[in-house]
Amino acid sequence: MPRKHAMPLEQVRRYLEPGPVVLVSSAHGEERDIMVMGWHTVMEFSPSLVGCVISSANHSYGLVRASGECVINLPTTALTEQVLGIGSTSGADIDKFACFGLTPEAAEVVGALAIGECHAQFECRLYDDSLVDRYDFFIFEVVAARAAATPKHPQTLHYKGDGVFMVAGDIIRRRRSGLK
Repeated sequence: MPRKHAMPLEQVRRYLEPGPVVLVSSAHGEERDIMVMGWHTVMEFSPSLVGCVISSANHSYGLVRASGECVINLPTTALTEQVLGIGSTSGADIDKFACFGLTPEAAEVVGALAIGECHAQFECRLYDDSLVDRYDFFIFEVVAARAAATPKHPQTLHYKGDGVFMVAGDIIRRRRSGLK
């Protein structure tokens, strides 16, 4: 067995945040924004619920809070530079679609724009805001979803903290009776 050492508690996330980095697009009135999000969790399958933290210090927070909507866009590693740029700028200062050369696409159900270059797009409406004021934790219902047909398992980015990313690895299959 490998020997374990104590570690700083603020680094726990490096082990528990394996989900892909996503780009959350939002809009309210004439304003629009894109933010990078590395922490989200599937909470329910039907209805499809996703929980996530959007810091109140983030420009997107006000847009999502006012509109109650967003699009969770799944970038691949081909968009790594755009992800880094979006994550280090504020939508209060620039139009991130224009600045990073991303194609805004009209969503089917919500008012926020989707990002054309992303592999998948999940349109969301606020489902439960009871934890927003205390924890900045939003629970969204996915009300429309689209994904590119190929590749079936795209290479996605996974943030580990301190500027370190992991790329989605090899796909393995293990089928068992009753496994969903």
